[in-house]
Amino acid sequence: MKGYVHIYTGDGKGKTTAAIGLSIRAAGAGLKVFIAQFIKKGNYSEIKALKKFSDLITVEQFGSGCFIKGKPAAEDIEAARKGIEKIKSIVSSGNYKMVILDEANVAVKLGLFSAEDLLYIIADKPEEVEIVITGRNADQRLIEKSDLVTEMKEIKHYFQKGVKARVGIEK
Repeated sequence: MKGYVHIYTGDGKGKTTAAIGLSIRAAGAGLKVFIAQFIKKGNYSEIKALKKFSDLITVEQFGSGCFIKGKPAAEDIEAARKGIEKIKSIVSSGNYKMVILDEANVAVKLGLFSAEDLLYIIADKPEEVEIVITGRNADQRLIEKSDLVTEMKEIKHYFQKGVKARVGIEK
Protein backbone atom coordinates (compact mmCIF):
# COMPACT_ATOMS: atom_id res chain seq x y z
CA MET A 1 0.00 0.00 0.00
CA LYS A 2 1.36 3.42 -0.93
CA GLY A 3 1.97 5.79 1.95
CA TYR A 4 1.07 9.47 1.75
CA VAL A 5 2.01 12.62 3.64
CA HIS A 6 -0.65 14.39 5.73
CA ILE A 7 -0.53 17.77 7.42
CA TYR A 8 -3.06 18.77 10.07
CA THR A 9 -2.61 22.48 10.76
CA GLY A 10 -4.56 25.61 11.64
CA ASP A 11 -5.60 27.47 14.77
CA GLY A 12 -8.50 25.14 15.64
CA LYS A 13 -8.67 22.27 18.11
CA GLY A 14 -8.30 18.69 16.93
CA LYS A 15 -5.00 18.27 15.09
CA THR A 16 -3.41 15.86 17.56
CA THR A 17 -6.76 14.19 18.19
CA ALA A 18 -7.19 13.50 14.47
CA ALA A 19 -3.69 12.06 14.21
CA ILE A 20 -4.22 9.81 17.23
CA GLY A 21 -7.54 8.64 15.79
CA LEU A 22 -5.73 7.73 12.57
CA SER A 23 -3.10 5.84 14.59
CA ILE A 24 -5.81 3.77 16.27
CA ARG A 25 -7.40 3.01 12.90
CA ALA A 26 -3.99 1.91 11.57
CA ALA A 27 -3.37 -0.28 14.62
CA GLY A 28 -6.82 -1.80 14.16
CA ALA A 29 -5.64 -2.88 10.71
CA GLY A 30 -2.48 -4.40 12.22
CA LEU A 31 -0.11 -1.61 11.14
CA LYS A 32 2.77 -0.50 13.37
CA VAL A 33 2.72 3.21 14.27
CA PHE A 34 5.35 5.49 15.79
CA ILE A 35 4.18 8.76 17.35
CA ALA A 36 6.80 11.39 18.09
CA GLN A 37 5.48 14.23 20.22
CA PHE A 38 7.59 17.36 19.97
CA ILE A 39 7.51 20.08 22.64
CA LYS A 40 5.13 17.99 24.79
CA LYS A 41 6.18 15.91 27.75
CA GLY A 42 3.88 14.33 30.27
CA ASN A 43 1.51 11.48 30.93
CA TYR A 44 -1.50 12.96 29.12
CA SER A 45 -4.73 10.99 28.81
CA GLU A 46 -3.96 10.02 25.20
CA ILE A 47 -0.59 8.60 26.29
CA LYS A 48 -2.31 6.50 28.94
CA ALA A 49 -4.88 5.24 26.41
CA LEU A 50 -2.29 4.45 23.72
CA LYS A 51 -0.41 2.20 26.15
CA LYS A 52 -3.25 -0.27 25.58
CA PHE A 53 -2.03 -0.54 21.97
CA SER A 54 1.68 -0.76 22.87
CA ASP A 55 2.15 -3.85 20.71
CA LEU A 56 1.44 -1.71 17.62
CA ILE A 57 1.72 1.96 18.68
CA THR A 58 4.92 3.40 20.12
CA VAL A 59 4.88 6.92 21.59
CA GLU A 60 7.98 8.90 22.43
CA GLN A 61 8.10 12.49 23.62
CA PHE A 62 10.83 14.93 22.64
CA GLY A 63 10.13 17.98 24.75
CA SER A 64 10.89 19.49 28.11
CA GLY A 65 7.24 19.77 29.06
CA CYS A 66 7.43 23.54 29.47
CA PHE A 67 5.38 25.97 27.43
CA ILE A 68 7.75 27.71 25.02
CA LYS A 69 7.12 31.42 24.65
CA GLY A 70 9.72 33.43 22.84
CA LYS A 71 13.18 31.91 22.45
CA PRO A 72 13.35 28.18 23.28
CA ALA A 73 15.72 26.99 26.00
CA ALA A 74 18.76 24.87 25.13
CA GLU A 75 17.07 21.75 26.58
CA ASP A 76 14.05 22.29 24.28
CA ILE A 77 16.29 22.50 21.23
CA GLU A 78 18.34 19.47 22.30
CA ALA A 79 15.23 17.33 22.94
CA ALA A 80 13.69 18.24 19.58
CA ARG A 81 16.88 17.68 17.60
CA LYS A 82 17.40 14.31 19.30
CA GLY A 83 13.84 13.48 18.27
CA ILE A 84 14.16 14.55 14.65
CA GLU A 85 17.34 12.48 14.25
CA LYS A 86 15.58 9.44 15.70
CA ILE A 87 12.62 9.98 13.37
CA LYS A 88 14.92 10.07 10.33
CA SER A 89 16.15 6.57 11.16
CA ILE A 90 12.69 5.27 12.14
CA VAL A 91 11.10 6.44 8.89
CA SER A 92 13.89 5.17 6.65
CA SER A 93 13.89 1.77 8.42
CA GLY A 94 10.37 1.00 7.18
CA ASN A 95 9.62 -0.82 10.46
CA TYR A 96 6.62 1.43 11.06
CA LYS A 97 3.93 1.91 8.41
CA MET A 98 2.76 5.18 9.96
CA VAL A 99 4.88 7.85 11.61
CA ILE A 100 3.20 10.81 13.31
CA LEU A 101 5.20 13.94 14.08
CA ASP A 102 2.94 15.68 16.57
CA GLU A 103 3.53 19.45 16.91
CA ALA A 104 6.40 19.28 14.40
CA ASN A 105 5.04 22.35 12.59
CA VAL A 106 5.25 24.32 15.84
CA ALA A 107 8.76 22.99 16.47
CA VAL A 108 9.80 24.35 13.05
CA LYS A 109 8.15 27.71 13.75
CA LEU A 110 10.03 27.95 17.07
CA GLY A 111 13.35 27.02 15.42
CA LEU A 112 13.80 23.73 17.29
CA PHE A 113 14.64 22.12 13.94
CA SER A 114 14.14 23.18 10.34
CA ALA A 115 11.51 22.63 7.69
CA GLU A 116 14.38 21.14 5.68
CA ASP A 117 14.64 18.36 8.29
CA LEU A 118 10.99 17.47 7.64
CA LEU A 119 11.41 17.80 3.87
CA TYR A 120 14.34 15.36 4.10
CA ILE A 121 12.18 12.87 6.01
CA ILE A 122 9.43 13.16 3.38
CA ALA A 123 11.88 12.72 0.50
CA ASP A 124 13.63 9.78 2.17
CA LYS A 125 10.56 7.86 3.31
CA PRO A 126 9.96 4.39 1.90
CA GLU A 127 7.00 4.28 -0.51
CA GLU A 128 4.73 2.40 1.92
CA VAL A 129 5.25 4.70 4.96
CA GLU A 130 2.48 7.15 5.86
CA ILE A 131 3.67 10.40 7.47
CA VAL A 132 1.42 12.69 9.53
CA ILE A 133 2.68 16.11 10.65
CA THR A 134 0.59 18.17 13.06
CA GLY A 135 0.72 21.67 14.50
CA ARG A 136 -0.16 25.25 13.72
CA ASN A 137 1.68 27.34 11.16
CA ALA A 138 2.73 24.64 8.69
CA ASP A 139 5.57 25.79 6.47
CA GLN A 140 4.40 26.42 2.90
CA ARG A 141 7.09 24.12 1.49
CA LEU A 142 5.74 21.26 3.60
CA ILE A 143 2.21 21.98 2.45
CA GLU A 144 3.37 21.81 -1.17
CA LYS A 145 5.13 18.45 -0.61
CA SER A 146 2.17 16.89 1.21
CA ASP A 147 -0.60 14.82 -0.33
CA LEU A 148 -3.32 15.75 2.17
CA VAL A 149 -3.56 19.03 4.08
CA THR A 150 -6.34 19.74 6.54
CA GLU A 151 -6.68 23.10 8.22
CA MET A 152 -8.54 23.09 11.53
CA LYS A 153 -10.18 26.50 11.79
CA GLU A 154 -11.32 27.86 15.12
CA ILE A 155 -14.76 29.39 14.90
CA LYS A 156 -15.63 29.28 18.58
CA HIS A 157 -13.83 27.84 21.62
CA TYR A 158 -14.86 27.82 25.28
CA PHE A 159 -11.26 28.62 26.22
CA GLN A 160 -12.12 32.27 25.44
CA LYS A 161 -14.69 32.09 28.26
CA GLY A 162 -11.97 31.05 30.70
CA VAL A 163 -12.46 27.28 30.55
CA LYS A 164 -9.15 25.58 31.36
CA ALA A 165 -7.92 22.38 29.68
CA ARG A 166 -9.91 19.43 31.06
CA VAL A 167 -8.60 15.93 31.70
CA GLY A 168 -9.94 13.54 29.08
CA ILE A 169 -10.98 16.30 26.69
CA GLU A 170 -8.01 18.65 26.11
CA LYS A 171 -5.34 16.85 28.12
